[in-house]
Amino acid sequence: MIPQVVQVLAGENFTVYVYFLDGTIRLLDAKPLLKQGGVFSPLYDEVTFRNSLTVMNGTVAWDLEGTRNTSVCIDLDPCELYDNCPSTIDPLQEVI
Repeated sequence: MIPQVVQVLAGENFTVYVYFLDGTIRLLDAKPLLKQGGVFSPLYDEVTFRNSLTVMNGTVAWDLEGTRNTSVCIDLDPCELYDNCPSTIDPLQEVI
């Protein structure tokens, strides 16, 4: 089974709370990706990082063009996120 991302929430300092269909929440630290440069370079701008963050293709994605075109977004492997990002508590739990 391929894990499916249903929601994302930008956190502090280039982190992303990743909500999976099975109810688990993982915390992605995107800084190592950003340091790679290349396709990730535009995301080093925190406004771009936050404003283009979305769910596309069933995973964490950045829609840099704002067109919802799944073939040109930057998206991450949901299996890698599920297997390698630590579980965390829901940051929105405090709001409820």
